[in-house]
Amino acid sequence: MQVLFVDDEIEFLQIMEKRMARRGITVSSAPDGESALRLLDAALAEGRLFDVVVLDVRMPGTSGLEVLAQIKSRAPSLPVILLTGHASMEVAMQGLDMGAHDYMLKPVGINELIIKMNEAVRTGI
Repeated sequence: MQVLFVDDEIEFLQIMEKRMARRGITVSSAPDGESALRLLDAALAEGRLFDVVVLDVRMPGTSGLEVLAQIKSRAPSLPVILLTGHASMEVAMQGLDMGAHDYMLKPVGINELIIKMNEAVRTGI
């Protein structure tokens, strides 16, 4: 599985990369929305696509929901799981309405996240 993690917390990205690698999951990571969209555009230009995106909702600069909209405009079938450290049902519902597969609160358990990622890949939303 090829996953794109987008989060402004560098330590979180490093931990996820290591923990996912131990489970045979390849992770590309981006510390902000602009970097994530560049990685996505590069993948699309090479004729490949990530299997799933795990996207933090609250980041400086471009918000997670803005990045979600851009991802869906470039790759409508690419599943996106939203993460946040701040519970907000309004943001969750908005993200789901915009095409996110699911919404999870940090801290997220690695096994729970992998289950959600597999589910997202299977259903392709």
